[in-house]
Parts: sequence; C-alpha cells; structure tokens
Amino acid sequence: MSAPTASTSPIPSGGKVCTTFPEILMLGEFVFGGLVWILVASARVAFAADQGWVMFVSVFCFVITTLLLILYMAGVQNSSSAWGAVDVFYHFIAAVFYLSIAVLEAHDTRFHLLQTQKNFRINIAASVFAFVATLLYTIHAVLSILRWKNSS
Repeated sequence: MSAPTASTSPIPSGGKVCTTFPEILMLGEFVFGGLVWILVASARVAFAADQGWVMFVSVFCFVITTLLLILYMAGVQNSSSAWGAVDVFYHFIAAVFYLSIAVLEAHDTRFHLLQTQKNFRINIAASVFAFVATLLYTIHAVLSILRWKNSS
C-alpha cells in the first residue's frame, strides 16, 4: 500500500486557515458582514425593498463565509482541485453583491429626514461596514484569482 498523497490544494486547511493570507480575511468578512446584518436589522430605512436586498446579501454571505471557513478548516478542499475555483467564484460574487448593498445602503441613508437621529447613525455605520466588507471580499477575490491562476 502506498502512503496517501500530499495535498495539492493551494488553500490551507486546519488551523492554518486562520493564520494565512488571504484566508485570514474571512474572519474580517465574517465580523463586518455580521455587523452589517445586525445594524440593518435594527434600524428602519425609507425603502423596505432595499432593506430586504441588504439583509439577503448580508445573511447569505455571512452563512456561506462561515460554511467555507468550517469546510476549509476540515480540509475538504484537499479532495478536489475545484475548490480553488469555488473560492474565486464565491468571493467575486460576494464582492459584487456587497458593493451593490454598500451603495444602496449609502443612498438610502441620504433620506435622513425620514429617520430618527438614532436610525440615521445606525444606517451610516451599516454603510461604512458594508464598504469595509466590500473591500475585504474584493481583496480576497483578487488574491484568490492570482492563487488559482498560479496553481493551475
């Protein structure tokens, strides 16, 4: 019997997920995405449909980022080379989605005359955190594309 082959996945597994770049960005994506979710859920906005899209994107990305983090820590990416493409695809889509909600949240925050001062401040914070999450997802997407390109 031969020994199992070493992992060829460029994505780290186990505890290295929390110490290597760009996977460490997932912790920031998790934190700032969760803050956007909490802040938007706790405030009123002028347009309910916009708030629905912001909530969908923030919850969706929060759940998928958490799932990917758990799967990467478990080492699932070592079973197939397709995980590099999954990582690129997810972070690119998340960056585009987060950019859309950051702009939408900032636009809706402009209508502060329809809000209390507390809601206005909460919406400003949600806008800022959405732009930070957008930046993190974008950096992660770009670095994942470079890693995927270099590994193939």
